[in-house]
Amino acid sequence: MKIKEIMTPDPITIPVHAPVRDAAALLKKHHIGGLPVMDGDRLVGIVTESDIIALLETGRISDDLWLPSPLEVIEVPIREIVNWEKTKSALKDIGDTGVEEVMSKPVVTIGEDQDIEDAAQLMLDEGIARLPVVRGDLLVGIVTRADIVSGVATSASGE
Repeated sequence: MKIKEIMTPDPITIPVHAPVRDAAALLKKHHIGGLPVMDGDRLVGIVTESDIIALLETGRISDDLWLPSPLEVIEVPIREIVNWEKTKSALKDIGDTGVEEVMSKPVVTIGEDQDIEDAAQLMLDEGIARLPVVRGDLLVGIVTRADIVSGVATSASGE
């Protein structure tokens, strides 16, 4: 079975300079996990739910024991207020981050005439869940793990 038989043609895309807020809105609206990122007609990246979630990474809490001095007892609450304000500001700014700052690149793609086995192997090798489908340099579709499973089920049932 060929990729063109199971792919979603004309995938929803996002411009390279769009804010992450727009990408997140498209992912939610269309119930999808990733968007090809376009610079005009040229595929330049892919932005996924994981890329957006990574913006929220906060790091681990330290396991070090710290005992404050008497002056630090006064300073610590003030420092925590400042840190909270920085955190609130950072969360607000996440939506304004450009897609080009978080997208995965270079993009792993597959040709529309390749076999679904090739796509499955490429996804496993690269640890990814979707592949933009290209014809030369032109984006013509997208194929996901679910598409491959559906294709296998269809061919197994003889439909």
